[in-house]
Amino acid sequence: MTNKNQREETEDVRKTVSEETCLKCEAGWEQHGGKCYSFNTVRSTWTESRHVCQHQGSDLVKIDSREEQMFLGVRLRALMEDGEDRFWIGLTDSELEGRFLWVDGSRLDKSLSFWGWHQPDNWSRGSLKAANCVRMGERGGSDDSWFDTSCDDPQKSICEQAAGTQSCV
Repeated sequence: MTNKNQREETEDVRKTVSEETCLKCEAGWEQHGGKCYSFNTVRSTWTESRHVCQHQGSDLVKIDSREEQMFLGVRLRALMEDGEDRFWIGLTDSELEGRFLWVDGSRLDKSLSFWGWHQPDNWSRGSLKAANCVRMGERGGSDDSWFDTSCDDPQKSICEQAAGTQSCV
C-alpha cells in the first residue's frame, strides 16, 4: 500500500469516526436506550406533573416495551419511601372511561400493559373521584404494576424525552 493510499484510508476512518453520533442526556437525567428519564420526587397532581415535564421539554413517560417497564421498576424501587409511594406515568382514560391513551394520543396496546391485580378499577381509595390517571411502582416487591387512581392524588412522576446526539470523538 502506498503512502497516499494509507493517508486516504486513515482520513476515511477519521471522517467515519467523527461522523458517528452518540446518545446523551442532560445533566440530572438518566439514559436507557434512546431515551432520557427524570424521576421527580416532589408529589403533585397528574396534570401538574405533566406541566413540569413539558416545562423541561419532555412529557410523562410512555412505556413502549417490557424492558422499559422493568428498567423503570428497578429505578422506582430505589426512590420509594413507603408503600403508597408511586409515580405518575403518561397514561389516562380522562376522555372516555376505559379507553386509555398515552400523552402522545396513542392508544394503550393491551398486549403491552402492566396492570396490577383487578386493575384498572376506576376507584380511588379514600376519594369519590373517578380514577382516570395511572401510576406505577411497588416498594419492596417485584410488582411494578400500574394502578388507576384519581388524577388529583399527589404522586411522584417520571418524565421522558428522546436522548440528544453528539459526536462520539
